[in-house]
Amino acid sequence: MKRVALVTGASRGIGAAVARLLAADGADVALQYYSAAESAEAVAEDCRSRGAEAAALQADLRSRTAVAELKERLDRLGWTPNVVVHCAGLAHYGLLEDTEERIWDDLMSVNLKGAYDLARHFGPSMRWGRWGRFVLLSSIWGESGAAGEAVYAATKGGLNAFAKSLAREWAPAGVTVNAISPGAIETDMLGALDSEDRLALCEEIPAGRLGRPEEVAQLVRYLVSDEAGYVTGQTLGLNGGWRM
Repeated sequence: MKRVALVTGASRGIGAAVARLLAADGADVALQYYSAAESAEAVAEDCRSRGAEAAALQADLRSRTAVAELKERLDRLGWTPNVVVHCAGLAHYGLLEDTEERIWDDLMSVNLKGAYDLARHFGPSMRWGRWGRFVLLSSIWGESGAAGEAVYAATKGGLNAFAKSLAREWAPAGVTVNAISPGAIETDMLGALDSEDRLALCEEIPAGRLGRPEEVAQLVRYLVSDEAGYVTGQTLGLNGGWRM
């Protein structure tokens, strides 16, 4: 079966690593990005160099119509994704009383409602085709909560519950739904940490280091494979033993 993958947040970090690995495995890849057009096109070109068809598509997931318009553009390309990996996400650091409502709205729109929109627009074709893979990038904080990141943690906890519920709905049609819960991964989200903070963080992690985007991509690779057809409704931790 020909795989067509839609990867959100694919201009960098985990999304870019996922797109490259799926392309190397023979999938055609649609790469959603928000503003980093040059980076997204560079990732798309890298995917093409691996023998895949690839297209970088701009969409602001905070918009109510963004995913519908994204689907229309894919329809015009003749692409019907049967693999969707939602890596796009916003983070916010700060006490709840200092968090403005617009920040709540932005994080909910991208992190959680983005998953809802993707499921609504791309789920039906997966179910009609009797095969599909839907993977949501959650976070360790969605399981444990995090002081100073209450809104972010709430969106990720919502993704975990959404994945379990959707998995129950879609399993009879041969479509799996899973969430991945990374710990501290070497991405731009950790860019605010200085060297001392990074060292302290690594000392908290039994593995003694940060994770790599490519390691998350390898787990995605398994979840979207035929071999993972009996894995659904799970939130899989990937954190070097930070949370067990």
